[in-house]
Amino acid sequence: MYPSMPPETGRDSWADGPRPGPPGRGRTPVPPGQPGPAGPARPPMAIDESPHDEWSEFGVGRRPRGELVPGPPPVDEDLEEEEIEVVPVRRSLAIAIAGFSALLGIGLVFGAQLAGPGSARIPFAVVVFGVQVLFVLAWTMAMRPPALFLVAGVAIAAAVAADVAAVTAEVAGLAPLGYVAVAGFVAGVLGQLVRRADRVRVTDSLGSTLLIVVGVVALATLIVLGRVPIGTQAIFVCLASAGISLTVARLTDAVLPWPRLAPQVPRGAAGVVIGAMVGTLAAGVIGIFLVGFSPTSAAVVGLIAAATAALTDLAVGYAEAGRQMAGEPPTMWVARHMQGPLGGFALAAPAAYAMSVLFL
Repeated sequence: MYPSMPPETGRDSWADGPRPGPPGRGRTPVPPGQPGPAGPARPPMAIDESPHDEWSEFGVGRRPRGELVPGPPPVDEDLEEEEIEVVPVRRSLAIAIAGFSALLGIGLVFGAQLAGPGSARIPFAVVVFGVQVLFVLAWTMAMRPPALFLVAGVAIAAAVAADVAAVTAEVAGLAPLGYVAVAGFVAGVLGQLVRRADRVRVTDSLGSTLLIVVGVVALATLIVLGRVPIGTQAIFVCLASAGISLTVARLTDAVLPWPRLAPQVPRGAAGVVIGAMVGTLAAGVIGIFLVGFSPTSAAVVGLIAAATAALTDLAVGYAEAGRQMAGEPPTMWVARHMQGPLGGFALAAPAAYAMSVLFL
């Protein structure tokens, strides 16, 4: 028979005494702290009195309430953020670059006006070749590709070949100039592969060689554009707007270089925007007095040339700042500051040809 159950009194019968063991095992429970029949006294059991999370009845899978949660790692106050050095804008330098841009534009515009049919194109080709030589010297010294003198020599040879092809070609077109550009690029790369010292860095020099060769060939498009019936007027409009845009942008930087586009680039957004606007306005005014142009068409063509020249000049500034931040040695002072205006005119020349052929 099973033992009789204790009477219902509202509480457990063993609350005031030791808890009985399981029935049927034949053992007498031993209270905590007293010696048992087969060993020393057992230590009292510690009861965890810390309350658990109210959402878990048994505290399973929950962190006990009041337990410290690990926070973020401590911040070392001695570590300070590295401050970016702001390159100051030198007014005298900005004015000098503006004067160089104006002289460059005036020389190309007047050279185009003096050009004529046949052998009369040679004086303009000489003016263009002078600008190409300046372009090669400035960009080669600024970018410093491997085998610098080899790349410069190949670029000069490509300039001569492009000018000769532009003057002597029976049909005015860009196909001969394209062949010259490809041949010059291949010759520059092969010349660096031959030299063992420059063979390792030939991959790094692909971009610089391509830019220099394509830049001198792009300037030769002005000679081809002068052979088109409306080309001389287009050169006047495009190069005048590009030169005015570069000049006004640099003069604005000398007076109001704000807002700064980047701390490392000593240029302001106001100069770029105002220069492009003034160049477009000047092109529209010039279009009033030129045959074959209207103020609207001249303003559209001038806008493309002015914006192209201004943005190219700005991109050259960013590229120079990137080279300095990468730890490369500084380039020649004159070449570094001539690079922007020369690049602006080099890119505005094919833009003027494209606008003349497609739009006009």
